[in-house]
Amino acid sequence: MTNRREFIVQFSLGSTVLASGSAFAQAAPLAANDPTAIALGYVADAASVNKAKYPKFAADQKCSNCQLYTGKPADASGPCAVFGNKLVPAKAWCSSWVKKV
Repeated sequence: MTNRREFIVQFSLGSTVLASGSAFAQAAPLAANDPTAIALGYVADAASVNKAKYPKFAADQKCSNCQLYTGKPADASGPCAVFGNKLVPAKAWCSSWVKKV
């Protein structure tokens, strides 16, 4: 029979394992035909932004240097808060771009 202390330790360890397992779940990539992506002028490569349609676009703007991008700047892709934390390429762009501070 286990004692109370052993039960608490095992329960804590089990809870931690379950929580960390869900934290490592892979996010889904953003689809180009996603309605939010279309509405925000999302492109997978900032080099292909329609500059006539988005005149405020600057060549140095891309997801990796956007405040809404939560991936690391060196990563090939990362989660974006605008798109429900779906994965976007670091070199992508949308009209919600905000300079990272």
